[in-house]
Amino acid sequence: MNIQKQFIKYVSQNICGMLGISCYIIVDTFFISQAAGTDGITVLNLVLPVYNLIFAIGSMIGVGSATRYTILKAQEDDSAKKYFANAILCILIISIPFVLSGIFSPDTVMHMMGADAGITQLGRTYTRIFLLFTPFFMMNYVFSAFVRNDNAPTLAMIGTMMGSFSNVVLDYVFMFPMGMGLAGAALATAASPIVSILICSIHFCQKKNTVQFAKTRPSVRMLTASCQLGVPAFVGEFSSGVTTTLFNYLILGLAGNVGVAAYGVIANFALIFTCIFNGISQGAQPLVSRYYGEGNERAVKKILHLGLATGVVFSLLIISLVWGFTDPMVALFNSEHSVKMAEYAFTGMRLYVIGFLFAGFNIIGTGYLSASEHAKEAFTASVCRGFVAIAVCSVILSRIFGIRGVWLSFMAAEALTAGITAWALLKDRKKEAMA
Repeated sequence: MNIQKQFIKYVSQNICGMLGISCYIIVDTFFISQAAGTDGITVLNLVLPVYNLIFAIGSMIGVGSATRYTILKAQEDDSAKKYFANAILCILIISIPFVLSGIFSPDTVMHMMGADAGITQLGRTYTRIFLLFTPFFMMNYVFSAFVRNDNAPTLAMIGTMMGSFSNVVLDYVFMFPMGMGLAGAALATAASPIVSILICSIHFCQKKNTVQFAKTRPSVRMLTASCQLGVPAFVGEFSSGVTTTLFNYLILGLAGNVGVAAYGVIANFALIFTCIFNGISQGAQPLVSRYYGEGNERAVKKILHLGLATGVVFSLLIISLVWGFTDPMVALFNSEHSVKMAEYAFTGMRLYVIGFLFAGFNIIGTGYLSASEHAKEAFTASVCRGFVAIAVCSVILSRIFGIRGVWLSFMAAEALTAGITAWALLKDRKKEAMA
């Protein structure tokens, strides 16, 4: 199979899988908007950053470990076989604080996210349940990443898609016929990664499987080596949480709970769009890592160019879709027909989505840098994108333009980061030319 066909196969299937993961939140939002109205959406949007943190840690360890595994396997390094077991063991340890928070202090978690007494009471059980299932959310990323990197992207896609399908079905069953409300939504979401893990596990029973659960102790050294290459994956997930947290606090002061509910609509669509670019980046990662490990620079560069071109096409499609169908997209989650919420969400969606012109380039570019062991450059661009630029831009622009400034800050932050990403990619090319 030539490089272009390999790229299409891996990327298309991984985009489908990542879109499946985004259904965790988007389906919850739709059903919750029907069952609990604006307050229900507010609950979900306030705890969304906690979801993002859980997904980000799982993604960093899973994608980073699988990347390191692929490079070492291509170099015929025997230590590669230990990375799968180490990733699972480390996740079991790291997830302990989340589980304990779910058992003993879900109220504290919600207060930290900015919830008032009424919202906390409504969302307490929802928060407790999803925190208890943290190990499964994180391990899902490990299983799917290793299966995908072990030449089985189709099974990884099926696993994530079936997990999401079970989430859709159980969401409806638990929330409406059984009348469990937000608790039912949390249980449906918690079941999704378990289904995905079980399906991905089929790969380990097949003859073509090369991934082993080697006998090993949790290794900080191996975890660090993996996380260095998983930082872009972490930021790709966690930046949404950082953005949501910052925006929630700023919007609460500018427009109250109605404004937060409006941002909840925007954030859920933004999650889907981000998943598309994460799908391109993570779909290309096994190919970049494999050819990089083999020393095939021509193939590595071709995959980068295909990735960036695909990102541009999807950016333009997303912007066209949102600007053409803003009203029905907002109405989908506005079951109470709130005029104020609709006004905020309409303007916000149109301004916010322009930022994906730059976000796609950043996600794909930093993913390439990580997959080809340019950890420092990937870390610099990722941290700027996920933390520094968005914090500075959102605070400054919100003071100047009010709530419109909040919407515009995503585009401004991504544009600033795009300059750093472009510098890192050009620096990499110059090094190769000199060599």
